[in-house]
Amino acid sequence: MFRVEQIDHVALTVTDVQRSAAWYHSVLGLERRHQEVWGDYPAVMYAGTTGVALFPAALSPEGIETVRHVAFKADRANFVRAQEDLKKRGIEFEFEDHTISQSIYLHDPDGFTIEITTYDVGPAV
Repeated sequence: MFRVEQIDHVALTVTDVQRSAAWYHSVLGLERRHQEVWGDYPAVMYAGTTGVALFPAALSPEGIETVRHVAFKADRANFVRAQEDLKKRGIEFEFEDHTISQSIYLHDPDGFTIEITTYDVGPAV
């Protein structure tokens, strides 16, 4: 069994990424990070170690969505265990390398996307 440490981020679809990033900064005091890696979007705004990732609505093939996904953070060992455990359970997932992090994406019983991410990057399993 694998363990996740905490919620890493919640991804939201917004109509104007820059306006929303400015609002989250000025109203809630969130700090924008990772812009040097990912550019203008997603705009990832942090309160401590938990983030809100703001994605432009135009990138959503399904139209406007409120929540794109919830991401849980894991260390490298648990990230690897998660992939092994999901394979044993027959649960499909997709791997993605985000340069500063690696993630796997799966769906819960209602179809919501769940991301398990690690910043301890290594070779794909």
